[in-house]
Amino acid sequence: MKVSGLFLLPLCIAVTSAFVTPETTRVHFSTTNAIPKNNYPTQLFVGGVGEAWTAYNDALNANPLLIKSITASVVLGAADIAGQAIEVEQKKTALAEGGGTLDGGEESSTQLDIARTVRFAFFGLVLQAPWNHFYYLLLDGAIPPTEDPFTPTTGIKVVIDQFVQAPVFTILIFGFLGFLEGKNAEAIKKQLDDEYTDTMLANWKLWVPATVVNIAFVPPLLRVLYLNFIFFFWSIFLSITLNKDQVDADVDA
Repeated sequence: MKVSGLFLLPLCIAVTSAFVTPETTRVHFSTTNAIPKNNYPTQLFVGGVGEAWTAYNDALNANPLLIKSITASVVLGAADIAGQAIEVEQKKTALAEGGGTLDGGEESSTQLDIARTVRFAFFGLVLQAPWNHFYYLLLDGAIPPTEDPFTPTTGIKVVIDQFVQAPVFTILIFGFLGFLEGKNAEAIKKQLDDEYTDTMLANWKLWVPATVVNIAFVPPLLRVLYLNFIFFFWSIFLSITLNKDQVDADVDA
């Protein structure tokens, strides 16, 4: 969990910069005036964060798709690890309520499923980031951004994003991760029948306001990075939802 927190640090900086300096994708950190001169550890930390952000920003400008994809891979992998940790606690709680404890076989089921984490990281690398990268290029090309964040244009783009793009992309998520897990088409369809409606309702609760912020305020180059930050928490939900049958089976066993 500490590792996942480190992954999110540059994303938090990116989201903050989207509101403070919308005209640029760079954030310049000062370590001379805002911090007392005798506070050298703090100066070193802030300076290190600033240098890391500058390096990330330069790489993002030079290779946007590659950097977005790598970032998404790290974020989604970390999200699955967080999701698995939550599932372990859910298993322990369910067993405790039933008066049971973890035996040898159940202890093994609480260990990190590395293959599952790799699947989520691979999903971020080859589907989530590239999809959003090209989708926003297409959306902004068809409907150019406006200087005023609250316009009919923003509303139209949010509606397209959440009620056209999101339902399609959610089906792709189920299918892609199910295929990587080795499920056949029938099993994937059954999971969609069981989970799709609830997933979309949860999606709109989180992503409608998040998309308003993204389209209205976040500079285009940072939109996928902002999405990755929100997607960390959404992927925890997806990780638990898409693996709920396995968790239930482990508890019942």
